[in-house]
Amino acid sequence: MSRSPSRGKLYIVGTGPGSVDQLTEKAKDALIGSEYVIGNAMYLDQIAPVIRCAKVIRSGMGKEVERAVKAVELSRDHVVSIISGGDANVYGMAGLVLEVAEKAGDIELEVIPGVTALNAAASLLGAPLVSDFAVISLSDLLTPKELIERRLKSASEADFVIAIYNPKSRSRRENFGSAIEIIKKYRSDGTPAGIVRNATREGEVVIATTLGKIMDYNETIDMSTLVLIGNSESRLWDNRIITPRGYQRKYEY
Repeated sequence: MSRSPSRGKLYIVGTGPGSVDQLTEKAKDALIGSEYVIGNAMYLDQIAPVIRCAKVIRSGMGKEVERAVKAVELSRDHVVSIISGGDANVYGMAGLVLEVAEKAGDIELEVIPGVTALNAAASLLGAPLVSDFAVISLSDLLTPKELIERRLKSASEADFVIAIYNPKSRSRRENFGSAIEIIKKYRSDGTPAGIVRNATREGEVVIATTLGKIMDYNETIDMSTLVLIGNSESRLWDNRIITPRGYQRKYEY
């Protein structure tokens, strides 16, 4: 779409797992070049050194629609970045902002990818993904609990490696334990499991354990935690998780 150079632009920026050094160069360039940066206060604080020269608009949880509307309005005449932790397409702001922009019309925008919490957590655990995997959020704020449970059952039955976002919050104390019970119907207690809290940030915790022992760490798990459950071929090695890609079936090494 051709536009007048005097008009604005909206960037939807994935800021990565939390530390500034995990921002992509393109994300940094967009943030530095923006007149306004809009986002959740926690994520704004994580990238504060990069957005010193911008006009910052802060808000909290539950204000996502308000943020999206404000970003779209401002972007008609200004260069604006609305930020999303991790990648904006993974339980992030991209979908909502595009829905608002679709209704507003005539908005120039660009989605800039970011390193996901899943990527960060996997790197700290070694090689737990590698093969096919499913990503499921346990937050039932926008998704019915029954649908989440059906997805957990299907992913477990199909032997996907399972990554769990938003495993537990102050108001959702039981969902994680219920999810583990569903998975255990299809996986042995010896299945490798990884717990990563605050990946790449201050307070980082990395635990490699098994499905049978994962509830021993229940008090460690919160909304800043990502949990990974291996498949039938995953194994533990030196406090890491390895999920073979399949080379071992074709080659000797």
